[in-house]
Amino acid sequence: MTLADERLRKLDNSSLTGNERVPLRCRIAADLIHKGQYEAAREALGELWQGIGQRPDVGELPPMTAAEVLLQCGALTGWLGSAGNVAGAEEKAKDLLTEALRIFLSQGEYKKASEVQYELGICYWRLGSHDEGRVMLREALEPLQDADLELKAKILIRLALVEIWENRYYTALSILKEAEPVFKYANDALKGRWHSQMALVLIRLAPVEGNNDYTDRAIIEFTAAIYHYELAGHERYCALNLNNLAMTLYKLGRHREAHEHLDRAQLIFTRLKDTGNLAQVDETRARVLVAERKYREASRIIASVIKTFEAGGESALLADALALQGIIWARLGGLDSSANIIRRAMEIAQQSGAHTQAGQAAMTLIEEHGATWRLSVSEVVKVYMRAHELLKGTQDADDIARLQACALKVIQRVSGMQLYEKNFTFYGAVQELEARLIEQALELEGGSITRAAKRLGIKRQSFSQMLQSRHKNLLDKRTPPKKRLRSIIKESKE
Repeated sequence: MTLADERLRKLDNSSLTGNERVPLRCRIAADLIHKGQYEAAREALGELWQGIGQRPDVGELPPMTAAEVLLQCGALTGWLGSAGNVAGAEEKAKDLLTEALRIFLSQGEYKKASEVQYELGICYWRLGSHDEGRVMLREALEPLQDADLELKAKILIRLALVEIWENRYYTALSILKEAEPVFKYANDALKGRWHSQMALVLIRLAPVEGNNDYTDRAIIEFTAAIYHYELAGHERYCALNLNNLAMTLYKLGRHREAHEHLDRAQLIFTRLKDTGNLAQVDETRARVLVAERKYREASRIIASVIKTFEAGGESALLADALALQGIIWARLGGLDSSANIIRRAMEIAQQSGAHTQAGQAAMTLIEEHGATWRLSVSEVVKVYMRAHELLKGTQDADDIARLQACALKVIQRVSGMQLYEKNFTFYGAVQELEARLIEQALELEGGSITRAAKRLGIKRQSFSQMLQSRHKNLLDKRTPPKKRLRSIIKESKE
């Protein structure tokens, strides 16, 4: 019997007063949330739980008890919202947690405030606001003492995950090593988290260090994480690590094994009705299918994934999925649609603060379309500079290699198409030169089609037809056409 089970039995004690029962409900819920048993945590809160994002009735409760209720309802709102892909859940969770934070700080309860900031940091991370998440988690660490080892370790592990998402792997590794001493005494759920994050760091450091042993160690760490999560009864995190292990195997070209682990993860999330995490498993499967050149099957899966992420508002995940859809559409021949969806991925990621995902989407746009006339030379240059700025602090070997390859594509585009190039065509060279001259004319004339046509020495109608037919990607360079005013004087009838 677990500690949570023992506490649930205590709730049946009829001699408990209201002031005793509410804190007990909160302690049980906190234990269940930590183990990923969100539905059980909701039941443990009983009448305190009004629904996802709903403010509990705490008017008659003492300040500290009220803050504790708000903390657990806010944390559970975030986790259930993510699992159920509930739109707006993270913002509502932040509102509840912020109210709890104000109360704890007003009471001088700085350790409890750190617990709230830990949950707030997770909310920001799920929304893709990595900078805000990092700040919140670092603030949570400041008041903690040596005796607060477990909470400190939880915060450090979450902070490491933020750094991993921003490709700061050495920073994440140092954080995990700082948290390591506590794990001799930690519970299985916490041990699972540490092994999981260590695996993520190692798999990304393997190409940086040129050390294949890191990859083997990462597989061992993922396996250890799954083992500890199974012991803790933490099915969700067990399935998440099955997904991460599948991603590792896919990158190694071991596609059949990857599908096997994805099947296991899919079964767990389907049983738990966890649509958010199920979508992440499907996104990984789509990547494996792309590697296997099964583009139509991958297209069907990624379309469903995007709908899920759009509904849930998790911008970083959505941006990754949109960029993958762009790759798939390019492989299937839908080149214009592909370029547009990758541009959308860039904007969504950058607007949410997910700089790494924005930079990766920018590189994808250059990789898939930078060598063709669908992207003008100036756009190729601008997109590359954007990727370079967004990823300037990356420690990811794959991203560094991709940036270098993209730089070469940019140089080739700027220098113009050459006769000796493998894909040279006379028509393509003419199209590229034509696009470059049209773009320059529009920029020099402030977007005026009439003046740009005159500068090029061609008729306005011919210029407009060229834009509409061969160079649609330059249409946004023109000033919007003005509607012609109708005469207020009616023509006389003879």
